[in-house]
Amino acid sequence: MTTPQRPEEIPQRFAEAWNAKDARALAALFAEDADFVNVVGLWWHNRQDIEKAHHYGLTTFFAQSHIALGRIKVRRIGPEVAVIHARWKLTGQIDRQGNTLEPRAAVMVFVATQTPEGWIVQAAQNTDIVPGMETLAVRDGQMRAMDYREQEQ
Repeated sequence: MTTPQRPEEIPQRFAEAWNAKDARALAALFAEDADFVNVVGLWWHNRQDIEKAHHYGLTTFFAQSHIALGRIKVRRIGPEVAVIHARWKLTGQIDRQGNTLEPRAAVMVFVATQTPEGWIVQAAQNTDIVPGMETLAVRDGQMRAMDYREQEQ
């Protein structure tokens, strides 16, 4: 797999690698010392750990999953740095019993730099979208999504 030549290619390449269940190709998008934070705050600090974590997920609970990309937005921070936001929808995740779960949607953020070979991800964070909610709250050790806005009667 060649290095992306434009920052907007990064989410597409990520989705292609995910859908092919190719953790090595997915991790190849990242710098050797890249950081990746997943939807529950697990934080991997290098390409090898990013590959290992994704290999595990892609061969177990995400083995039948598929990512469909939505909107992609690129913000250039100078000529050699870009922040890329991408919405995606994930289907096909399974629970511990092997039952297919409902679809999830998220926004993923990549920070990438331009190298002589192309664009490479320095950091990424994935955040699930919880429809109709504003924030998370913890009570008695349990986290749940909450909405503080006034409800229309």
